[in-house]
Amino acid sequence: MKRTTEGWGSGLLGVIIFSGSLPATRVAVADFSPVFLTCARAVIAALLGSVFLFALRQPRPQRRDIVPLSLVAAGGVVGFPLLSALALQHITAAYSIVFIGLLPLATAIFGVLRGGEQPKPAFWLFSTIGGAVVAGFALYGSQAGNFAGDLLMVAAILVCGLAYAEGATLSRRLGGWQVISWSLLLSLPLMALIALAYLPTSWGHIQLSSWIGLGYVSVFSMLVGFIFWYQGLALGGIASVGQLQLLQPFLGLLLAALFLHEPIAWSMLASTLIVVLCVAGAKRFA
Repeated sequence: MKRTTEGWGSGLLGVIIFSGSLPATRVAVADFSPVFLTCARAVIAALLGSVFLFALRQPRPQRRDIVPLSLVAAGGVVGFPLLSALALQHITAAYSIVFIGLLPLATAIFGVLRGGEQPKPAFWLFSTIGGAVVAGFALYGSQAGNFAGDLLMVAAILVCGLAYAEGATLSRRLGGWQVISWSLLLSLPLMALIALAYLPTSWGHIQLSSWIGLGYVSVFSMLVGFIFWYQGLALGGIASVGQLQLLQPFLGLLLAALFLHEPIAWSMLASTLIVVLCVAGAKRFA
């Protein structure tokens, strides 16, 4: 019972940390280019993660782990941060968070494709309804939308779902926080070179809020959040604690309203609620 309680507490803290990622990215892209922001956050998190790996003398990944780690890096370290940052140049943080409601479903779908699971027919029913709701909202539900931003967010969810599925499988051998740390370290050379190539031409115009946004997505979204999240999954169980991720759209909308003063239309809330219910149903029958 104690381990289960600790797992739920740790998992909830991880979800809360992740919920601030898109609002923080929205703030940071005001002064940093999406490419530099993506690479800089990966470099900072990789340096911190390497300290944990070597200080705690973690064993190196085996050769068979390189491809899965590369997929985690491509989707979680590069793909999702870059695509969501590009999307947030066209849409608001509150609008983008509606798409996050599909992340657990995307993860489950890639779990089926990669793990050979056989979900029940009701799974596909909830998947279809949830996808239709998101597509309808993106096209007609809000003026805050933008076709390019919508496509970028859909792509971000897909690559992140793949990274989560690969990471979940790999964490059984390496451990949860070790997976994200090794993935960050694997991507460090490339991310560092690109970050240097896209350095801001002038540093004087960068606002304090943008620095805070960069710091948040680097330390918390890219590293600390994963530590609490994977610890929660390990202690409380993947199936049960994983449901906490369904709270992320609501928490993100709340943060966007409180700190960015972005309007939240009733249609946005209604769509998010329907999506979360559909994802919960799909997960139930997966």
